[in-house]
Amino acid sequence: MSGNEPAGKRTPLFDEHVAGGARMIDFAGFRMPVEYTSILEEHRTVRRAAGLFDLSHMGELRVAGPGAAAFLEWALTNRIADMEPGQARYSLICRPDGGIVDDVVVYRRPAGGSPATGSPWRCWPR
Repeated sequence: MSGNEPAGKRTPLFDEHVAGGARMIDFAGFRMPVEYTSILEEHRTVRRAAGLFDLSHMGELRVAGPGAAAFLEWALTNRIADMEPGQARYSLICRPDGGIVDDVVVYRRPAGGSPATGSPWRCWPR
């Protein structure tokens, strides 16, 4: 990084992103990759092979206890009750009027808790 780039927290994968030629930007207080080569080339690579997204900048919210599944069924747009331990599912948290508060990835842990990973700046409706 040159001295002209904005400061930000670095994820554990920061050096890997830079070594891979990523163009880094400031995103929610973190230095994150926005592009490696070109949008079209990256799209084709993901369609042909696979793609990864660095989630380490995201916050974590743990929901546990006897009412955890019922609460998440109420709070999220996707069904979680049918998830097996070890599964992950993308979902949305919406306001009562249907507007989107944030997106989350919900993980079902064997112990019954369902931690949800959400954006670092807003994880839950007010």
